[in-house]
Amino acid sequence: MKLLSGNSNLTLAQAIADYLDMPLTKASVRRFADEEIFVEIQENVRGEDVFVIQSTAFPANDNLMELLICIDALKRSSARRITAVLPYFGYARQDRKPGPRTPISAKLVANLITVAGADRVLSVDLHAGQIQGFFDIPTDNLYAAPVISADILARFSGRNLMVVSPDVGGVVRARALSKRLGNAPLAIVDKRREKPGESEVMNIIGDPAGRFCILVDDIVDSAGTLCNAAAALREAGAEDVVAYVSHGVLSGGAVARVEGSVLTELVVTDSIMAPPAVADAEKVRQLTIAPLLAEAIKRIADESSVSSLFD
Repeated sequence: MKLLSGNSNLTLAQAIADYLDMPLTKASVRRFADEEIFVEIQENVRGEDVFVIQSTAFPANDNLMELLICIDALKRSSARRITAVLPYFGYARQDRKPGPRTPISAKLVANLITVAGADRVLSVDLHAGQIQGFFDIPTDNLYAAPVISADILARFSGRNLMVVSPDVGGVVRARALSKRLGNAPLAIVDKRREKPGESEVMNIIGDPAGRFCILVDDIVDSAGTLCNAAAALREAGAEDVVAYVSHGVLSGGAVARVEGSVLTELVVTDSIMAPPAVADAEKVRQLTIAPLLAEAIKRIADESSVSSLFD
């Protein structure tokens, strides 16, 4: 098999390659003067099982086009099978029609990846599980929960833990983490969102008093929801609040918002290359999912079970 990386997260791609003890495929992914993207594969890939590692995070459209053009270049170079490895699947939050005359962009992106020539998709913590059904090709959705739970147990195993979902939609994710932490108690933050990007905490379902609360979510973008939820938990008597999130989008002033909040720490995975502000942040830390992705890639190449990763 071969590994090919776009420019979205070269650090993660190199970590995956190091884990598998193989080099990244030599390729040139560059831009013309008018910003058109050009890809040239500089190795023979005929008959190879190729994995293209590319998160479609900011700048989402550029990274998505890089992915599509890489897939097309591989298809025209007679690669035997092409797997799109998307540690972070952009546009995933547009998975339904929230109102009249609005798109379902996640389905459109799934179609683009399929038509470009991908034979398989591998992603991590899709925003909604049903996005797997948007693809008409085999799709594996990995979970960051094993990595997150291992870190929590290593750092906070002696604390009075409570897992908290920052909204009703994340209860399944929070319950799965709770089971991995020895059936820790569960709480839910009930919030009302008046408009996109803003949230108002209403009340908490559960009793966080005296508990070490762990907020868990799949995406942190503006961080408003997490910071408001943390403040509500502290007001309700929580001893401490940390947040674990799979994808650290952290757009705009998100890092500054976290730094000024009552959160003790925000932990994100390296599915998205950390923005420069993260390096200077005291409250933001990254966990690597390179071994998780590398194991899944190895098992797909070997035609063995991927689901057993989570047994």
